[in-house]
Amino acid sequence: MNDEGVILSLQGQVAEISFTDKRYRPAQHDILTVVEAPGVQLEAVMSSSPTSFYCLVLTPGAELTRGMHVTNTKQPLQVPVGEVVLGRALDIFGQPHDGGPPPSREVLRPLFANRAISLNEVTTPQRVLETGIKAIDFFTPVVEGGTSALIGGAGIGKTVILTELVNRLVIQRGTQADTVAVFAAVGERSREAHELYMRLTNAEVLPYTALLLGQMGENPAIRSRTAHAAAAVAEYFRDESGKRVIFFMDNIYRFAQAGHELATLMHVIPSEDGYQPTLPSEMAALNERLISTTKATTTSFLALYVPSDDLTDYAVRSVFPYVDTMVVLSRDVYQAGRFPAIDLLSSTSIALNPLIVGILHYTTFITAKRLLEEADSLERMVSLIGESELSPENRQVYRRAQLIISYMTQDLFVSQAETGHEAAFVPLKETVRVVADILAGKYDQYDPDDLRYIGSIENIKQPAQQRTAARS
Repeated sequence: MNDEGVILSLQGQVAEISFTDKRYRPAQHDILTVVEAPGVQLEAVMSSSPTSFYCLVLTPGAELTRGMHVTNTKQPLQVPVGEVVLGRALDIFGQPHDGGPPPSREVLRPLFANRAISLNEVTTPQRVLETGIKAIDFFTPVVEGGTSALIGGAGIGKTVILTELVNRLVIQRGTQADTVAVFAAVGERSREAHELYMRLTNAEVLPYTALLLGQMGENPAIRSRTAHAAAAVAEYFRDESGKRVIFFMDNIYRFAQAGHELATLMHVIPSEDGYQPTLPSEMAALNERLISTTKATTTSFLALYVPSDDLTDYAVRSVFPYVDTMVVLSRDVYQAGRFPAIDLLSSTSIALNPLIVGILHYTTFITAKRLLEEADSLERMVSLIGESELSPENRQVYRRAQLIISYMTQDLFVSQAETGHEAAFVPLKETVRVVADILAGKYDQYDPDDLRYIGSIENIKQPAQQRTAARS
C-alpha cells in the first residue's frame, strides 16, 4: 500500500524504513506503528536517503523483521502533564512504575518543544537560593532560576549531593502551593530512583513531585527521550500553571551518551572525542527549555559524570555553556576524607557578584580564594619540609587556609544513617561571618581538625591546646 512504509534494515534500536509515496513520509519525531506488530512504536529521526528514514525503536521490538509494514501516525510522542503526574513515577509513554493506575491522558504535551521562547520572556537569575551546605553557599552559590551542575568522576558523591539538595530544597522546606519538583532519572541505577521515591513518600512531599524514569537498563532511545519528557513536564508547570519548578537530572552525561550510541547505529560520522557531531545542538535543544521566564522560574540541578576524571571531555564541555553554577567534585578531596568533596578553587558561580551576593560575601570570598591559592602554592613545600619550616607569614597563610578547608566539611542529612553524625542547615550569613573571622585570625588558636564536620560554629570544641593543658 502506498500509505505504508517498509522496514529495510534493523540495527539495535534503529530501523531504516522506506516510504515510496512522499505524501506519507514522516516529519522529524513523528511516531510510526508496525502493522504486523501493533504494540511497537518507532520515532522518525533523520533521513538516510531521499526515500528512507532512520527511526528509533522506542518499545521492545524483538519481533520486528525486514519487510514489515509501517504506518505514519503523523503525531509526535506525547507525555501526560499537569496535576496528574504529581506524586507519580512514569516513563516517557506515561506508563506508571509506582504500582498505581495509568494517569489521565486528557492533557498531553509533545516531548519536543513546539516553539522557541522569545527573549522578551526570558528573565535573568538575580537571587541566591540557600542550601545550608557551607561549601556550596559560600564558594559556589546557587541562583534561583538558574542551572547548577554537580561535576565529577565516578563514585565521589554527585548523586549524594543531588539527593541532599532534594532533601534540603524539597523535603525539609516542604513545598509551597506555587512550587513543584521534577526529577529526571536518565541512565542511572534503578535502586537510586527507588530510594528517592521512598524518601519523598516518607516525607509526604511526593504529591508535589513528578519522577520521569529512564534507567540504565533501558535502551538508548528511551534514555535519550526521558530527558525531553521531563523537560516537557517542567515546561507545562512553568508556562501553563505558573508554578516555580525545581528540576533535577541524574545524569545529563548519560543523555549525551545515549545520543552517541544512537548516532553510531545510524552511521553518523563522529566528531570530536568520537561523539556525535550534533551533540552541541542536542544539548542546546534540552537546556534552552530549562530556563526561567516572566511567568515562573525553573531552577535546575544537573549531575554531570566526568569520564576518567577528564574535564576536557567533549560531552562534559558541551554542558558548560548552559550552566550558571559549577560545583566541581575532586577525587583528591574525596580521598582526603573531606566531604562534600568539593574542589573549592575550581568551582564557580555567576552569583559571585556584589550585586547578587552583597559586598560582604563578595569581598570575603575574594580574600578567602586568594588565601587558598597561596596555600595551594605552599602545599608542595609543606609536603617536603613540613609546615614548621615555613616562614611565619607563610605559616599563618597555610594554617588559616587549612581552617577554612576544614570548616567547609559538613555532614549531610542523606548520610546520617551511615555516619551516625547529625547534619545541620547552616545559614549563609553565619558561613560568611565565620570565614571572615578566620581570615581575621579569630580562630588561630584552633587546630584545623577542631573545625572538621562541626556544622554550625556553635558546635566548635575547646581549642586543642587548651584541652591538652587541661588534661595535664
